[in-house]
Amino acid sequence: MRLGGIEIPFDFQLQGHSDADVLLHALSDALLGAAALADIGHWFPDTEPENEDRDSAEILSLCYQKVQAQGYQLLNADCIVFAEQPKIGPHREAIQDRIGSILQLARGQVSVKAKTGEKVGEVGSGQVIQAQCVALLWRNPSE
Repeated sequence: MRLGGIEIPFDFQLQGHSDADVLLHALSDALLGAAALADIGHWFPDTEPENEDRDSAEILSLCYQKVQAQGYQLLNADCIVFAEQPKIGPHREAIQDRIGSILQLARGQVSVKAKTGEKVGEVGSGQVIQAQCVALLWRNPSE
């Protein structure tokens, strides 16, 4: 399974039009939303053949370029992965490093946390994996 830009050994894969990296998609949406630039579905619709099986790391990088073109800089990103399995803890640092690499950030600027569903609901039963991210942007007012 691809999650946070890395391969995690797991018996199941996420389903989606691109490579379905739910964490990188959530972070892409957080960046675009913080800059009022719509969402990844607007910029990378699933009706376009070039987006089929597209690498979510590339999507994230392109989204950040759009944000930077508006004069913003990402100060930090806070991410939560909601999953019963696989356990995220053993992969947390690798995910943080990969996101940092994609966005040219230090590890201290990227937070990745995990929450289970406590065996309740779609997350708790292992039917879905979800992610939520918050991006803090800064724009120099003198520019």
